[in-house]
Amino acid sequence: MSKGTIYGLGLGPGNPDLMSVRSDRLLRNARHVAYFRKAGKSGQARGIVNGMLPESVIEFPMEYPVTTEIPLTDPRYNEMLASFYEDCTARLKELSDQGEDVVVLCEGDPFFYGSFMHLYSRLRDQAPVEVVPAITGMSGAWTATGDPITWGDDVLTVLVGTLPEDELTRRMSDTDALVVMKIGRNIDKVTRALKASGLYDRAWIVEFAQMPNQRVCKLSENCDGLTPYFSIIIVHGQGRRP
Repeated sequence: MSKGTIYGLGLGPGNPDLMSVRSDRLLRNARHVAYFRKAGKSGQARGIVNGMLPESVIEFPMEYPVTTEIPLTDPRYNEMLASFYEDCTARLKELSDQGEDVVVLCEGDPFFYGSFMHLYSRLRDQAPVEVVPAITGMSGAWTATGDPITWGDDVLTVLVGTLPEDELTRRMSDTDALVVMKIGRNIDKVTRALKASGLYDRAWIVEFAQMPNQRVCKLSENCDGLTPYFSIIIVHGQGRRP
């Protein structure tokens, strides 16, 4: 029996209209669909594909054992997640060994800050794995602001809010255009770094980019009610142009 293929399926920034034709085709013909979610939640990726899956599809929710309950620096964090990814890998490999194809839903692009990467690195030598690329969340976010992200010779830097504040400030001070991911509970630290680097007045924050509940706000203005956990910060470059 030939092994089934495990597909890391990029869904794009959140609007089904922005998926690739290949992603759409694989979804609508899937027998097994896996996706990540927090315990007790339906899952952001699963919500994106509502109404697109066959009625007979078999779902495999992969529930994180921990998200923000303990700090990243706690040794238990990596231990718990490593065990979780090993368990998910074992289940996906089992399905592949039975000749079953599995579609793993990935928000944005599977190879850009995605949980699927941890499965891919474990599965790539054990089962056939294919990655279907997609529009990234940051591309959806800067498009939502209505302005280009880079001009001419602008250098674009992508940072994560989990970095130390002094590192954020240093890297922000040394770039022309900026994207900050993984804001969450780091929003105050990121905001201080933006002010220290002189970028605060040019910063935008985009919540739920390209989704029906999208919000776009200048960070220096009134952004009450905005959820940092589902947001991306954008600073546009001001570089050379004709």
